[in-house]
Amino acid sequence: MNYLAHLYLSGEDESIMVGNFIGDYVKGKQYQQFPLAVQKGVLLHRQIDWFTDRHPMVKACASRFRANYGRYSGIVTDVIFDHFLATNWQQYSNDPLRQFSKHVHAVLLSNFSILPLRVKMFLPFLIQHKRLESYAGLDGIWQSLAIMGRRTSLPEEADFAIEVLKQDYALIKTEFEGFFVELIEFVETNYEIEIDKPQK
Repeated sequence: MNYLAHLYLSGEDESIMVGNFIGDYVKGKQYQQFPLAVQKGVLLHRQIDWFTDRHPMVKACASRFRANYGRYSGIVTDVIFDHFLATNWQQYSNDPLRQFSKHVHAVLLSNFSILPLRVKMFLPFLIQHKRLESYAGLDGIWQSLAIMGRRTSLPEEADFAIEVLKQDYALIKTEFEGFFVELIEFVETNYEIEIDKPQK
């Protein structure tokens, strides 16, 4: 999953939120250098990725992007799933997305000293451009994929990704919803995390 989902799945514990956010930038046993609650967040991040990468609905979605993204199609799926979380946020959280995003920004800034260098470098950009909120729009998804295409090994195929998303929008949304409810249950059941979800 991408940033927004990892943050959402952290529950109310701010240290777990920090660890879950920085998980991709903490390799091997480096997590042991952090406070215990942050360590828990890093390990939670890894388990979320483990569950996600093996889920049949995620694999089905990723297959749509394989023609142009190859082995990176799962990364594209992660970003696009954040779109469906953001645009349907009220189904998953009692707090507005803007309020949640501001809280995340405050938490990360208050823990700035322990963040990995690469996270320190992009955090101001993430805050300034309201990146978490931007996932709700297709332009925000395009921008995220375009930036990743320029700065990482991800192919520069943002136009293709958005074209596929538009073409199969309803089906991908259904795949996300079916997968995400299982991911929430996996996290809450196995990691003693309570997510503040709306009552149905």
